[in-house]
Amino acid sequence: MKIAWIFLLFLAASIAASAQDRAIMPVPMEKEPHHHVLFRNEFIEVIRATLLPGESTLFHTHSHDTAGFDLVTSTTTEQLLGKPEGTPSISHAGEVSADSCADCPITHRVHNVGSGPMENFDVELLQRPARPSASVAAPIAAENASARVYNWVLAPGATSAMHTHKRPYLIVAATPLHLKMTAPGGQSFMETLKAGDFHWVDFKVMHTLTNEGEAKGQIVEIELK
Repeated sequence: MKIAWIFLLFLAASIAASAQDRAIMPVPMEKEPHHHVLFRNEFIEVIRATLLPGESTLFHTHSHDTAGFDLVTSTTTEQLLGKPEGTPSISHAGEVSADSCADCPITHRVHNVGSGPMENFDVELLQRPARPSASVAAPIAAENASARVYNWVLAPGATSAMHTHKRPYLIVAATPLHLKMTAPGGQSFMETLKAGDFHWVDFKVMHTLTNEGEAKGQIVEIELK
């Protein structure tokens, strides 16, 4: 009987150690179970990352420049592989970012230490241009070596300036929105969007963006350089 108990204790310890090893062993970002790949082509990979309160990602590796925004306000910590867990930081809904992966690859994990969910919309920029385009469509909210981010926060009934995208870009609703897009000739297209809905556009576009809804809306455009 004593031998059986020792064996069970050894087995439990082995299982616990194995689980701990799996938590520490890095995985590619797209294999991390809290990172959901929504779209991929030769230029970008679109990810929606979600964490419930108290959850942590596995250690995972980023190998490219990124751009995106926070869908909700959340409080998280970051831990780089081999380093102690950092202090909590607050990310606010609608904040846009464009991070350069100067020291790539970067391996870290994220821990949701807040009382609500964490939900991020991230774009991995798979090709850094050798000669970036000088064409700028609108005031730049954030940028890195691979992309420029334009952030349109529109009151009900408000319309953006007419602007031109000469480079491929991703257009994303950061909030629910009744959006009208209008070309210079007056042709328009109306779409009802949920937060996180997106389109990849790989042809030249000139348009305005109008919020046809009754609440403030936000549209983010991530344009390749």
